[in-house]
Amino acid sequence: MNDGILTPPSIEYSVLSPMLIVFAVAVVGVLVEAFAPSTVRYRAQMTLALGGSVAALASVTALAFSNAGSEGTRAIMGAVAIDKAALFLQGTVVLVAIPSLLMVGERALDREKADSFAPQASTVPGSLAERQAVAAGSAQTEVFPLTMFALGGLMLFPASNDLLTMFVALEVFSLPLYLLCGLARRRRLLSQEASMKYFLLGAFSSAFFLFGTAMLYGYSGTLELGAIGDAIAIGDGNDALAVLGTALVGVGLLFKVGAIPFHSWIPDVYQGAPTPVTAFMAAATKIAAFGAMLRLFYVALPDLRDDWRPALWAVAIVTMLVGAIVAVTQTDIKRMLAYSSITHAGFILTGLIALDGQGLSSTLFYLFVYGFSTVSAFAIVTVVRNENGEVTQMSRWAGIGRTSPTIAVMFALLLLSFAGIPLTSGFIGKFAVFSAAAGDGAIPLVFVGVLSSAIAAVFYVRVIVLMFFADPVGGTQGDDDGGPTTVVTPSLATWSAIVLGVATTIVFGVFPQPLLDLADSAAVFLR
Repeated sequence: MNDGILTPPSIEYSVLSPMLIVFAVAVVGVLVEAFAPSTVRYRAQMTLALGGSVAALASVTALAFSNAGSEGTRAIMGAVAIDKAALFLQGTVVLVAIPSLLMVGERALDREKADSFAPQASTVPGSLAERQAVAAGSAQTEVFPLTMFALGGLMLFPASNDLLTMFVALEVFSLPLYLLCGLARRRRLLSQEASMKYFLLGAFSSAFFLFGTAMLYGYSGTLELGAIGDAIAIGDGNDALAVLGTALVGVGLLFKVGAIPFHSWIPDVYQGAPTPVTAFMAAATKIAAFGAMLRLFYVALPDLRDDWRPALWAVAIVTMLVGAIVAVTQTDIKRMLAYSSITHAGFILTGLIALDGQGLSSTLFYLFVYGFSTVSAFAIVTVVRNENGEVTQMSRWAGIGRTSPTIAVMFALLLLSFAGIPLTSGFIGKFAVFSAAAGDGAIPLVFVGVLSSAIAAVFYVRVIVLMFFADPVGGTQGDDDGGPTTVVTPSLATWSAIVLGVATTIVFGVFPQPLLDLADSAAVFLR
């Protein structure tokens, strides 16, 4: 305000361009959904979503090069921080979103009698393109603007420089995901139940986050992360309000990453949601949520480390152990991958707890490679089918290594990476975060992490043995269980998602140094 005149806030459109592109595509997608004829919606929405994602990625890359020599910049009156870490996380989110969008596009064509993935799809005329043309009239094209709104929120979340903006980003990506989880066509009740559970528990976590935000504001008189950190650094020793606010905000963020005891939604939602949506959630949400946690604890709360680190130690230990142990008992492949993601949340927390440059860079590396492997694993789940659709019952995967060795070998490679076997990106990621934790004196966390990895190897190897060394499950067409399991030939879109994740797993397992150097150079938060 100057002489009684309100000064409008300055908006730095250039540094916000990646997010603005995604949100603009989402808004245009809503207009297409409202006014475009049904016959052109699918192609228009798919083109918009993929084109917007590629443009956002190009914008992130351009910003990274232009800001290479600086710590970064603040935008919208300090509400958003565009620094090296934010750009790395935004680029990672967009990169994992592109193969997820390809899978979402396949799922959008799914309908009861003309599923482009199903084994009986050969009865639909001709090539994949012809089957897509048949299905396009009933495609679920509303998934594209919803996914783009969620992507925009996920990009804003780790770049938020104040708690109010972080809360807005949390809601912007959460609300579309609640809807996307309920859009499965073949298992409607299970999908709707998953959506409702996610919504109700997500509402509770948002309330915790908001109450924590209010308490940190009451303590510091500001919502900006750096200013909160300054207030805590010069505090008078009466930090009870700040500690309580930190605990409540931490609960909201730990819910989003699926850490125990805030994990109960993960298995049900991952199982009930459409598999492409599950892939997007499992990868992109975890990347963005951990990015927000890193910014919060590294920028706003480093001087409260003696208060929050013991709690995160306990959460990390329980998350790693319980996630691995419960995963061993699972009989559904999606639930097994869900508990696997919970275990990995514990591994990533060990890097966050280190609270130094090595911990930050190792966590960024882990998030990058884990995101691609996760999308690829769920992409493989979509092609293991019978007459009833996707086959997620683990026993029904027996013998697919003999009938479809290429898909089985790729899935086995991804599982070995999740287990942390050498020459995979998963091994490098675990070694990096464990080294960071050990360097900070958290040796017990490393021991628990190694033990959890050994337990996790049991259920990963069990699936590999089942695929390659067990006899296929019998069955005939028309059985109540949907007949024999078939690995259908993936489309180009699904192949792209699978191959990208497998290639990332191999390349950064054998040659990790370029990505490690990139993560190390990006491990800087603007304070």
